[in-house]
Amino acid sequence: MVVHLPPRRHTGIRIPSWHRAGTTRTGDGAQPRSVTGALARPAAAARVLIGFVFLWAFFDKAFGWGYATPSARAWINGGSPTKGFLGGVAVGPLESTFHSWAGDTWANWLFMLGLLGIGAALVSGIALRLAAAAGTVMMALMWAAEWPPAKHLSDGAPSMSSNPVIDYHVMYAVILIVLAVAAAGRTWGLGKVWQELPFVRRNCWLL
Repeated sequence: MVVHLPPRRHTGIRIPSWHRAGTTRTGDGAQPRSVTGALARPAAAARVLIGFVFLWAFFDKAFGWGYATPSARAWINGGSPTKGFLGGVAVGPLESTFHSWAGDTWANWLFMLGLLGIGAALVSGIALRLAAAAGTVMMALMWAAEWPPAKHLSDGAPSMSSNPVIDYHVMYAVILIVLAVAAAGRTWGLGKVWQELPFVRRNCWLL
């Protein structure tokens, strides 16, 4: 006698399956799996837009396009990309340190190369891990310069801080890390070509 059992039905809540970013080993190195499906294009769009923010800051400070930096204070005209911001720090435990860095040649070059490198990496979709690491360090320093936890500046004036912990610097850093983990450079970018290069396959930190 054969007993026919009714098919078992799944009665739980079914969650749509998203292809998550991860790594898989192919050949001689670990290769990331990028976000796909509905998330791929939004992630790529976010990557390009944030890259444009960094690139715009670089070109405006370098050539003085008249937005945040007038032509007379452009880097190519002898201006300092860091003197105004770091020299104007008026709060936080690193206030005197930032003042001592303001306008130094090494600080100018590191800041400008950081803006250019992070922006170019994001727009092109390559070396997102390096971009995320460098961008997180830059955002952390800028967060410390503005020091959101303080309610008042050193002279007693209101700091105008609206959140003592989370501000746009923190959000930028988090987004950069998410884009790198998700290998978002493979959509609308050169990430797929980049990760197949032999020297990149041998050094996964270059992904």
